[in-house]
Amino acid sequence: MDKHEAVREAAAAVLEHGGPECRTDPRDPLGAMGRAYDAGATSDDIHAEMARQRQS
Repeated sequence: MDKHEAVREAAAAVLEHGGPECRTDPRDPLGAMGRAYDAGATSDDIHAEMARQRQS
């Protein structure tokens, strides 16, 4: 998985989780974010992708 794919996956997982609503297992977004960080992403990359996905 390349950095861009990992960032998209992490952003989608965080948005799907729903924050305090905890609609998914908390390990899902954390694992996706870990993979994105391992691929070289930053939290700014993930936040920007979350904003882009919210607009879509």
